[in-house]
Amino acid sequence: YQRRVRGLLSVILLMGVSGSGKTTIGKELRNQIPSSIYLDGDSYHPNENVEKMKAGKPLTDEDRLAWLNKLSGVIDEEVSKFQDRITVIGCSALKKKYRDLLIQKNKKGIMLVYLKGSFDLIDSRLKKRTGHFMPSTLLQSQFEALEEPTEDEEPKIVDVSQKIEDIGKEIASEFYKRRNEINIV
Repeated sequence: YQRRVRGLLSVILLMGVSGSGKTTIGKELRNQIPSSIYLDGDSYHPNENVEKMKAGKPLTDEDRLAWLNKLSGVIDEEVSKFQDRITVIGCSALKKKYRDLLIQKNKKGIMLVYLKGSFDLIDSRLKKRTGHFMPSTLLQSQFEALEEPTEDEEPKIVDVSQKIEDIGKEIASEFYKRRNEINIV
């Protein structure tokens, strides 16, 4: 029996543009990491943000601030819990300053995963997607805003052109490897 301690790697933050597969891969990780749950960062957006995106208008940094602060609080809570589970959170986190806000207090408790794909691949996926508030017309603005994570952020970079199951296995393998390196008891 191992009690979770603050700093134990317990959160996987899936980042990438809309359509990169955050939700699909987050749900796949439940198969790969049985003790995991998935939280969709989009569900924490204020209604004003959702309506703005539905109207085809990109969000500004100011629009995102309340959403990012709320998600940061969720991440803090998940990292500090003492139950034996892993939390996977999907969030675009397009800019370094957004990731810094989300991760700042809990760097050792979070593994950043960048779901990387070409514009053409992701655009084709978005055009097939139904039931999401983010129109494919905003994809270009997401790629323009995207600041790919740098080495100092220690991201796991995953090519999203692979099969979902393979992506899930790759992320889970890296997660367990990092968790064991950090938490040798």
